[in-house]
Amino acid sequence: MSLRVLGIDPGLTRCGIGVIDVAPNREAQLVHFGVLRSEANAEIEARLLTISRGIEDVLDTHAPHAVAVERVFAQHNLRTVMGTAQVSGIALAAAARRGLRVGHHTPSEVKAAITGYGSADKKQVATMVARVLRLESPPTPADAADALALALCHAWRIGSRVTPAGAAAETPAQRAWQDAERASRKRSAPRA
Repeated sequence: MSLRVLGIDPGLTRCGIGVIDVAPNREAQLVHFGVLRSEANAEIEARLLTISRGIEDVLDTHAPHAVAVERVFAQHNLRTVMGTAQVSGIALAAAARRGLRVGHHTPSEVKAAITGYGSADKKQVATMVARVLRLESPPTPADAADALALALCHAWRIGSRVTPAGAAAETPAQRAWQDAERASRKRSAPRA
């Protein structure tokens, strides 16, 4: 059984989404991609609702086993990072409501996984996504290609196995890594 992953490139004006199926041999197949849009002149709550409804619809329609979201990182434009963080939170909550495993990946991690080079440009990433998914041309717009790259990165990192219950399966090494990350976060958490 293939692992189905939804990649989300969070953005308030344009939120890229991409759904792929990845077989146990790591061969990937395109299921769906697109961009969720909100009106830049609308109130923030209306914009977030629009994006939220789109994410919920994709989750309901395509029923992924796992979700990959681009990790929010510091940018010079505070408005941009705030909108990205808000949309990321919506995506995380929607996945959590369904009990889905979520992965967070930085842009450089995704670029390295897809192209072998952590500083690749958007065109290089889109070209490799098209090659891996056996598409005639790179997916557009770039937000959708980035979402597909996130989904591929996540599937390749967690392994493409699915449990009999239909959840993403992990190898023993992946479970040990996750346990170590959780323990590290607990140790570094501020004490009250």
